[in-house]
Amino acid sequence: MATTIKQSFLQLKTNLEITGLQQQTVSTRQQNVRDAVAADLTVLDSLLTGSYRRSTMIAPLKEADIDVFVVLDASYYKQDGQAWLLDKVKTTLKKTYPTTPKISRNGQAVTITFTDFTVDVVPAFNRQGGGFLIADSVNACWISTDPKKHVELWSAANTSHNGDLVPLIKMIKGWNKQNGALLRSFHLEAVILGILNNVTINDFSSGTRFVFDKARQTVKGATYDPSGYGGNLADYLNTQQKINDVVSRLETAYSRAVDAENLEKQGKTSLAIDKWRLIFGDYFPAYG
Repeated sequence: MATTIKQSFLQLKTNLEITGLQQQTVSTRQQNVRDAVAADLTVLDSLLTGSYRRSTMIAPLKEADIDVFVVLDASYYKQDGQAWLLDKVKTTLKKTYPTTPKISRNGQAVTITFTDFTVDVVPAFNRQGGGFLIADSVNACWISTDPKKHVELWSAANTSHNGDLVPLIKMIKGWNKQNGALLRSFHLEAVILGILNNVTINDFSSGTRFVFDKARQTVKGATYDPSGYGGNLADYLNTQQKINDVVSRLETAYSRAVDAENLEKQGKTSLAIDKWRLIFGDYFPAYG
């Protein structure tokens, strides 16, 4: 419950966060998973990656994926061994988690579906020249990436925005979730990072409106990994219909944000909050 737009967005920020107890559970679980892989395979390094490590994961935790990146010894590398590698990691994990309902190969990871949240284990190799290689078992190829660089880039950008970038990213991800998650998480984050580069975030209401505005055009084109690796992050939007669907949702969000700002200027705070709730759903508090 809130009576001002500023209060409402601060509550939105809180509503998107996972709790301290959940963070403790994640910390213990991911370490156990890393230990399970290291017990059977030669691991050179292991680390948390993904939105959890970039601090951009949103609640609820039960619908989130925790990404564990495991750098293996080069002896496991085979040019055409993408599926083989993932299956080997899957077999290893089943030794530690024999009663877990579902452990499956999932494109670039082995997914462990626990009752409270899922963990994606991504096996990788050190890449000559920097970064890492991960297996793409769907397209039978190796993908270059660098999740450590992602954390550095996101952290530096958030600092340059006085700590407001990460909460704003999470707000836009909340909108995306409310709209059927048409945009993949990392792609959306990279889009927002680019849009807000050298832009001042004055407040969350105008910041989200600005992103909705600029994203309408940005999502029509390619977006590349800010770390300099990999291809077009938007390649899954591979039909005009998919692009049109995303643009349409962004158009609606932008229009509602403009209406909400105008209502706030007219002193109609409760109506403005109703408009914001149309954008962010129950993540956004009701007036009162």
